[in-house]
Amino acid sequence: MNYVCVHGHFYQPPRENPYLEAIELQDSAYPYHDWNERITAECYAPNAASRIVDAENRIVKLVNNYAHISFNFGPTLLSWMKELAPSVHQAIVEADRDSRERFSGHGSAIAQGYNHMIFPLANRRDKVTQVKWGIADFESRFGRKPEGMWLPETAVDTETLEILAEHGIKFTILAPRQAKRVRSKRSGRYHDVTESRIDPAHSYLAKLPSKKRLALFFYDGPISQAVAFEGLLSDGKRFADRLMSGFSTTRQFDQLVHIATDGESYGHHHRFGEMALTYALEEIQKNDAAKLTNYGEFLEKHPNEDLAEIVEHSSWSCEHGVERWRSDCGCNSGGHPWNQQWRAPLRAALDWLRDRLAPLFESRLSPYIRDPWASRDDYIRVILDRSEETRMAFFADHALRQLSAEEKITALKLLEMQRHAMLMYTSCGWFFDELSGLETVQVVHYAGRALRLAEDCSGESIEADFVQHLAEAKSNLPEHGDGARIYEKWVKPAVVDIPRVAGHYAISSLFETYPDTTRIYCYEAERFRYSVDAEGKMRLATGAAKFKSAITGEAADLAFSVLHLGDHNVSAGVQPAEGFSEENQQKLVNAFGQADTAEVIRLLDQTYGKQIFSLRQLFRDEQRKIANLILQDSVASAAAVYRTFFESQAPLIRFLNGLDIPVPNALKSAAEIALNNQLQQALDKPELDFDMIRGLLREAASERIALDVTTLEYKVRKRLEAEAAAFAADPTDLAAAERMIKLLDLVPALPFAVTLWEAQNLTYRPLLSAYQQNGWHAQNPDPVALQRHEELKRLASQLHILLPQA
Repeated sequence: MNYVCVHGHFYQPPRENPYLEAIELQDSAYPYHDWNERITAECYAPNAASRIVDAENRIVKLVNNYAHISFNFGPTLLSWMKELAPSVHQAIVEADRDSRERFSGHGSAIAQGYNHMIFPLANRRDKVTQVKWGIADFESRFGRKPEGMWLPETAVDTETLEILAEHGIKFTILAPRQAKRVRSKRSGRYHDVTESRIDPAHSYLAKLPSKKRLALFFYDGPISQAVAFEGLLSDGKRFADRLMSGFSTTRQFDQLVHIATDGESYGHHHRFGEMALTYALEEIQKNDAAKLTNYGEFLEKHPNEDLAEIVEHSSWSCEHGVERWRSDCGCNSGGHPWNQQWRAPLRAALDWLRDRLAPLFESRLSPYIRDPWASRDDYIRVILDRSEETRMAFFADHALRQLSAEEKITALKLLEMQRHAMLMYTSCGWFFDELSGLETVQVVHYAGRALRLAEDCSGESIEADFVQHLAEAKSNLPEHGDGARIYEKWVKPAVVDIPRVAGHYAISSLFETYPDTTRIYCYEAERFRYSVDAEGKMRLATGAAKFKSAITGEAADLAFSVLHLGDHNVSAGVQPAEGFSEENQQKLVNAFGQADTAEVIRLLDQTYGKQIFSLRQLFRDEQRKIANLILQDSVASAAAVYRTFFESQAPLIRFLNGLDIPVPNALKSAAEIALNNQLQQALDKPELDFDMIRGLLREAASERIALDVTTLEYKVRKRLEAEAAAFAADPTDLAAAERMIKLLDLVPALPFAVTLWEAQNLTYRPLLSAYQQNGWHAQNPDPVALQRHEELKRLASQLHILLPQA
């Protein structure tokens, strides 16, 4: 019997601001909020509802790919997804449940080391915690124990395999070049299989020094390489044929062809790669060419006693072992004449910090907790559920005695310090080419957070020493200098404390209405008092609130005043509520009421001292939101001016185009601004004026005006998805169907393609159900049913959905 297994390693590095526990706006991911959201739209969601289409490109079936393959997801990615893409998270969990029915009780999901730390470069204590946290996260989502575990970058050493076996893991997946030598159960001799010469068609056993055993699967290297880098996903049939080519008639046993790649290959790196995967698996099953399986099922049905030894300190993405994460080995993403000599001093700096924090953790936590390191291993349950009930249960299990509120805060800060001391080893920090890159700066942010927590708990600062170590890491870019300068430029200014949260709250309260209790990222704000006075464009708000961290429980009662002079001129002061006098507040209000702006500013400085905040200190999302509100009138005025100018020059632009004479940039820019702005406004209206939109599109075409395709496509798509959701909620609503049909009628007229994926997903099953239940096929159908029948057929045609035949 021949078996096929495709494994996808789905992972994104943690991108959260370590102080806010949230990903802030990333402009490089536009039109999406951040790269997690973008890659979810391009890969993770499409694989949960992949298409099988007919010769006319009509959807025949939607398939959840995850239920048919083997996969792992990074725990930190799934944590983000559960909150911000819950339907995709749910589809992944359901796929594992479905796969258990398909694959003899074996789920297709396997666990992963928690935050993608390179295991061979970690100390044993961190390895153990990473495995325990990975297992606990897996169990909390999939409701079962994992059979396998994916090692980040498949980086491996014997100690790592021992730890996996100790924790009940049955198998892991490695690259063929990570096999050193093998021995058949019938032979007493080992054979050298270095340089990827191992036969990947069955499992192997690692016989460990502890006498424990762990199954190893070495994936098919050439086919995996073709999927990831050679364009194999451009053709589903060719993909299926290539998978089948991995079988050999010379093998006298049941064979397994299995591949492993980054899961992002299926949709993000290769557009429509998820459809190629669906087609290939469908083709293999349809022709009975092989049976699909996952590793757990194959291992149960085909246990193998052949022994394999690994290449110590090896990985799948560095031919030099694990040097990519600690030295200038030559492995990089290419495109720049840069060196990676910064890798070694960066790792040395983080190792130094880890080793300085460890004794502090033990000494400061020991008065409260029986076993500090055991409590760290168990802290994952608090990370997964930040509720007060979970925290109480955690302390009940680990505390030496009943702890005071302040002692609990200190304990939680120390445990968070250790969490960030592991997050700072996320592999992407070394994977790419430059010290100042986003991924590398992110791991230094985690180190900075660990430093702050250590200082809070000990009263001592080791920041200067750490920065001195960072200075040994040199950037390739002169403007960034070294790690010390990068730390001072980006990491230090990003520090968030409770007064800064209060400053953010105070300023943003002038631009949006907060309830008495609200959430600002991982902080809770409970307002005691609040009032706003206005004089023309100027506003003054004063108030007080309790601000509390949902992570550590640390809290403070703070008073604030904020003055908005108009436009971007905003100043807010923050100080402890206990020391804030009502007399000072009244002085501010009186001065503001007399329009004495200079006195208000003087009183703010006098009352709040250095705790003054402006728009610069706002967190990025709110900063952008307020900036857009401030710019709204200015942009509208400018657009009106450009529109007037364009209308007066349109005949000249047409004349120049007719003669193939280049239109001067000044005229072209005015036309682009005017028409793009009008189109965006038209698409934002509650009721779309389709004639107006078509007129603007014709005008843009005739004047040869470049459109902002990214923004316009996103607006049309989101509008279409909203209409699709309304139709799905009530397929009998004629108005909802009509709105959708009209909007879809517009799509072919657009000079750009619109992604219909989510609209199709939302509509697919409700549309099929409505079509079959409409009553049009009755012996004497109602005229309304016949009209409805035609509308549904038209909607299906527009969405490229194949309806069932009568």
